[in-house]
Order: sequence, then structure tokens, then C-alpha cells
Amino acid sequence: MYKDLQAIRGKYYIHRLIDEGEHEHQDFKFKISDARKIAHSISAFANNDGGRLLVGVKDNGVVAGIRSEEDLHVIEAAATVFCRPAVEVEMQAFLCEEGAVVLRASIPKAVRRPVECKEADGRWRAYFRVADENIVAHPLMVRSWKLMAENSGGGGISYSASEGSLLSALESRGLASVEQLMVDTHLSRAAAEDIIVRMASMGIIGFEYRHPSFLLTINN
Repeated sequence: MYKDLQAIRGKYYIHRLIDEGEHEHQDFKFKISDARKIAHSISAFANNDGGRLLVGVKDNGVVAGIRSEEDLHVIEAAATVFCRPAVEVEMQAFLCEEGAVVLRASIPKAVRRPVECKEADGRWRAYFRVADENIVAHPLMVRSWKLMAENSGGGGISYSASEGSLLSALESRGLASVEQLMVDTHLSRAAAEDIIVRMASMGIIGFEYRHPSFLLTINN
């Protein structure tokens, strides 16, 4: 039935995973037909700390099984054609109840972020996994990831007066938007964003999602 898949027995293992529910590192997929949508999940997991898709599992945790080997090929296309850079997804099939096969697709944390996916309009966009959702990454997150990749050699940390002012304002607020920090520091948007990108690339400033947007915070 699945000539390209070698399913191993794993009913109890799969049900232990299902019992965890959908979360920051796990997503259920009943059926997959759109490689672009799967690329969203791959990008989101890769840009966070990695994760896995359980294909053939309904949102309520019921095992339905994959429909055919086509599901495997859709995931491969999502990871290699619709993601840049391409992501190496490890796939393993598990034989569950009544012959149903569940496919576990494991997505590693990206070595170099961002991992972006190609949208229907041709634009490339990065996603980030938050709880059980794939959220479009904040533009400043993407810029900081790119700067981090460029400056992987590291170096000493020194702050300008403007950088120190922004960090002090953020420390006082705890969580803040870019606009709030602009008001507190009297910096232009361009100047504030450049500082945030630099500080985020060094791991000093982080992004915390509070629906419906990301806010800035000082990392511990």
C-alpha cells in the first residue's frame, strides 16, 4: 500500500504524543494537500526550537491515518521547494490501530535563521511557532536573525547613548511596542528599529507574542 514507507509498530508511542495535544513543538495534520500551508509549519518550527507534524491525526486527536504516500511527497515539496533555505525533514511512519499509518515529520531548529516560505503571491515570509499557532514573524525579528547570521563571529558589547536610553526604557516597561519606545526615547522609527535589531541579534532584546502582535522585552 505504501511502497515508499516502511511503517514500524508505534501505536502506544503515537498515542503518548497525541496526549500532549498541539503545542509549541507539535502540530496535528488530518490531511495535507497544500505544500505552501505545510511550509508555514516547517518555517515556524525551524525558526523556533524545532518541532514535529503528526500527519493522519485529526485536530481532536483521533487517528485517521494518512491517505497515501502523496502526503510524504507534499511534505518533501514544502521543505525543499517552498522553503528557503531548504529544510531537511526526517520522516517516519508508525502503524497504529486498524492498519492506520501516522507519519511523524520532524523539523529541526534552523542553524541559520530565518527559514522563509514562498506565499501564493510569490513573496517570501518567515513564520514563528507560538503555542499551537504559526505566526508571521515580526519584521524586526527577521532583520535580527539575518544580522545574527552575518555577525556569527561575535565580539565585545558596547552601547551608545541612544542604545542605553532605549534599553533603560524597555527595562522600565517590561514589555513594550516599538512605538512606545520611540515616545520614551524621542528616537525616530528608523533609529529605534536599528537599535532593536542590533540588540536582538546579540540576544539582549527578545520578542514576546501577545495577541495580536509581538512586543519587545529584555532577555534574562
